[in-house]
Amino acid sequence: MPNEVVLIAAVTVDGFIARHSLEVTSWSKDLRVFKKQTMGYPVIMGHNTDKTLSSYLIGRKKIVVERRDHPKKVLTKIKEKKCFVIGGGKTFYMFSSFLTHLYITPHPHVFGSGVPLFDNPKMKELNLKFLDLIEVDRGNGIFQYQYEVLRP
Repeated sequence: MPNEVVLIAAVTVDGFIARHSLEVTSWSKDLRVFKKQTMGYPVIMGHNTDKTLSSYLIGRKKIVVERRDHPKKVLTKIKEKKCFVIGGGKTFYMFSSFLTHLYITPHPHVFGSGVPLFDNPKMKELNLKFLDLIEVDRGNGIFQYQYEVLRP
């Protein structure tokens, strides 16, 4: 099982990862950073994310989960010390109790509605510790915020 389970996501300033579940997120400006950070690591995703991001995932072991899958069983099968959870909202929620880090890149958009980062009303609060700020696109004010998830 990995020591690090990292959620990585581009979000709007109002907390959405997409307008709808099959949107190809052409608005995201952090693909270069995403590719660099995830290259060579397993990436966990839901079925819809696989449909919309699959062509960008060469060089990574793809793990596509179903809603009935148990996150601990999925993680136990991973031999690498680090993996990334790359979406969507239901998958982020499914793995929320196993996350060790969040890499969040807010973008200057407001959707008003759509797919939330954690797509479940039962989402529990996560306490975070700021670790780093990575420049993505200074001119547009886009930076990736890296956090450690603090566990009791």
